[in-house]
Amino acid sequence: MASRTNQRVLLGCALLCAAVLPCADSSRLSAAESQSQPSVAVANFPIASAARLAGDGKQTRFILDIDQTVSFRAVTLADPYRVVVDVPQINFQLPTGIGSGGRGLVKAFRYGLVMPGGSRIVFDLTGPAKIANSYVLEAANGQPARLVLELEEVDRTAFVQSLAPENRPELRPAIAPAPPATVPAAAAPEVPQQKVDGRPVVVIDPGHGGIDNGTQSSGESEKNLVLAFGLALRDRLEKAGKYRVVMTRNDDTFIPLSDRTKIARNLKAALFVSIHADALPRAEGDAQGATIYTLSDKASDAEAQRLADAENRADAIAGFNLAEEPTDVADILIDLTQRETRTFSNRFAHLLMGEMKSAVRMHKHPLKSAGFRVLKAPDVPSVLVEIGYVSNKGDLEHLVSEGWRSKAVGSMAQAIDGFLAKRLATAGAGN
Repeated sequence: MASRTNQRVLLGCALLCAAVLPCADSSRLSAAESQSQPSVAVANFPIASAARLAGDGKQTRFILDIDQTVSFRAVTLADPYRVVVDVPQINFQLPTGIGSGGRGLVKAFRYGLVMPGGSRIVFDLTGPAKIANSYVLEAANGQPARLVLELEEVDRTAFVQSLAPENRPELRPAIAPAPPATVPAAAAPEVPQQKVDGRPVVVIDPGHGGIDNGTQSSGESEKNLVLAFGLALRDRLEKAGKYRVVMTRNDDTFIPLSDRTKIARNLKAALFVSIHADALPRAEGDAQGATIYTLSDKASDAEAQRLADAENRADAIAGFNLAEEPTDVADILIDLTQRETRTFSNRFAHLLMGEMKSAVRMHKHPLKSAGFRVLKAPDVPSVLVEIGYVSNKGDLEHLVSEGWRSKAVGSMAQAIDGFLAKRLATAGAGN
């Protein structure tokens, strides 16, 4: 890692960032994307205008031009090899596509919001490397302020020894379990205190967000499309007044997968609906239509497995590398609860398919299953809905259409009404 002096500087910057300047941001924004940003004036944030890489496979330098100096924290992570830089929220005004091409020790880099008030830059490395130096230069001689990161190639042994204890695999059994040190504890979403409300809780989960754009096509990002859909579904359900509706995110913020599930469990939700929009690589053909997924240990087909693998990497995309959380399914009684929950999830999936197929185009195999982490709450019926393929021209036209969205949202609200009305009636009869 860096020298002892640099470590002290980084630690001081980290404390400043956590205590005074909450850390995260968004990638370059279109007009539509800017509407989903947190309601803080963008002009108040530092502006990043350029970024570049220099060097080779032995030593590589990253330079970010900004209009004012900022504090930051930089750490390395293994498996896969990455460097994560946390900074106060920055308004990135970088050219489209920058970061997709790497150089030297960096395969690619990305940037975005990980929580309100803070941004993150994640570098995917070609192999083990250490942070040889990192610093911020003040503006001088007509040049902007600059954040500079200097990387140096090392072997695997030296790399692992340079990691913080909580990120060293061989030490994990000897230390107390803890979340990665790359994000302050404040990054975990908090559920606001509510007055007693006996209505069933429906949790709507727009996928991706912040640094994790999801799939992208023709200038549209999945994170924005599914957020718009989720907000429309929330508004439709709240208008009826039958349910307490909670969003896992209502702006362009990154939420770890495990926190999305925890929100539903903490609220004892009656239903959890995760919204996504898939894309297929060109080599795999052209699929279209909406698909509804439920949880299964064994994927229903290769496409379901591919999608689950991709969605389950969301935390790594944002710099996290969370292991599967220890399950609290410790005995046969909770195992039975899980089985019952999967039965309810499948029941809702079939009901939802019936409602949606009368309103929107469905995939040729509309019901599938796979091991999605976001569906693993043992006591909350959960489905993941791919509302369409952004890689399909016709689907993309629908996804950006308010008329299509209204029809799809209406059919989903009908399914939720039917499912919860039956569950509530059954529960009432059992009392």
